[in-house]
Amino acid sequence: MATLIRNARVRPDSWRLLEGPFDRLLIPAEDGLLPDLPAEPLIVPLALWLRRRDDLVERLPHVGLWLAADQDPQSAAADLPRFGVIAVRFGEFADGRGYSLARVLRERHGYRGELRAIGDVRRDQLYYLASCGFDAFVLPDDEDPRGALAALTDFSDAYQSSVARPSPLFRRRLSGACA
Repeated sequence: MATLIRNARVRPDSWRLLEGPFDRLLIPAEDGLLPDLPAEPLIVPLALWLRRRDDLVERLPHVGLWLAADQDPQSAAADLPRFGVIAVRFGEFADGRGYSLARVLRERHGYRGELRAIGDVRRDQLYYLASCGFDAFVLPDDEDPRGALAALTDFSDAYQSSVARPSPLFRRRLSGACA
């Protein structure tokens, strides 16, 4: 079972990620509704949300959204506040598009809910992911969660601005706001 780190603590995960072939869910059943959805907090892919939004809102008590690193959240921008969690999937360690997507969600769209990194997420990325606005991380089974927590404090400060620190270091120093 994968490990969830949320707000710098190892936590149980109450959300279920809808993965795998979901094409059958894009076609309504005879009653016009989505078939076979569990009545639990569910994180759904963007394509499913866009096609079956009304059914998902009606049938699920809590809904989250997951985006691939190459997807633009603009198509669901009006709905972003309704999601308790937005997950961004990193397809491979070297793909940096998810970092940009996190900043777009936080800075351009003003998303304030849980922003979760999923997929190929490793300890070495956590400090930088948090700087871009992620506050939750799903680690693979082979990652040590305690060691991963330590990664969040690998550096005491950063030169560049980020979601976590909107002013660059030189401006913080000039204003006296730097510790």
